[in-house]
Amino acid sequence: MHWREPPLISNLKDMNNFQLTGQLALVTGGGSGIGLAISKAFVEAGARVVITGRREEVLRQACEEMGSAAQYVRHDIDQLASIPALIERIETASGPLDILVNNAGFNRKQPAVETSDADLAAMVQTHLSGGYALSRECGRRMMARGRGSIIMIVSMTALFGVPGVSAYGAAKSALLGLTRLLTVEFASHGVRVNAIAPGWIDSALSRKSFEGDPARKQRILQRTPMGRIGEPEDIGGAAVFLCSPAAAFITGVVLPVDGGISVGF
Repeated sequence: MHWREPPLISNLKDMNNFQLTGQLALVTGGGSGIGLAISKAFVEAGARVVITGRREEVLRQACEEMGSAAQYVRHDIDQLASIPALIERIETASGPLDILVNNAGFNRKQPAVETSDADLAAMVQTHLSGGYALSRECGRRMMARGRGSIIMIVSMTALFGVPGVSAYGAAKSALLGLTRLLTVEFASHGVRVNAIAPGWIDSALSRKSFEGDPARKQRILQRTPMGRIGEPEDIGGAAVFLCSPAAAFITGVVLPVDGGISVGF
């Protein structure tokens, strides 16, 4: 049996397919955690980034870390009526948006029987309603231009049952459903919509959670085939790929970045 040598990627154009050179991205909740890691990865891939969030000092410090390719606009994702003006402001100042990452959100661990209607409504407002309103406004503009990429940051709770986070899981599951529904409306206009489902990622929030329940961390590690907690940069790399020309024929998917936990036993 004779094996042929695999073709080498020697043409710089092929490698450029994994870059975001010249693109403009909006990342909600981009000042810290996964949102910041995605923003940094975009900048490293050649994009300019606008980050939003409620804490101006956090946003300012994040932009200082990323340099001149990053700017921020203080914005509360729950203020749905302000979203059209937000997008108009960004595009007037910086140019047309090529990428939207719906990352802003929060979690609250509490049993379902102790979760009030107000708790659920707040979770849905931030994750689903905010993501819907932003995708609608950006999608309208992207479709008119014939190009664009939208990423929804969902969760393992949208893929399998996790106790104590029913409101969060319901909102993230709805956001995953929205990914598929927008895909079939936007795809023929050149706009791709995908989701990333992070596994357990190292962050200030997860470290605090594990400190209070070390056994929980062990259960997670035992179930994760790769045997480790993920890094925020793992999500950043996945987001760059899904928004790059290399993923030009990928839309409507959910990409678990989880060390295998969603298929682990």
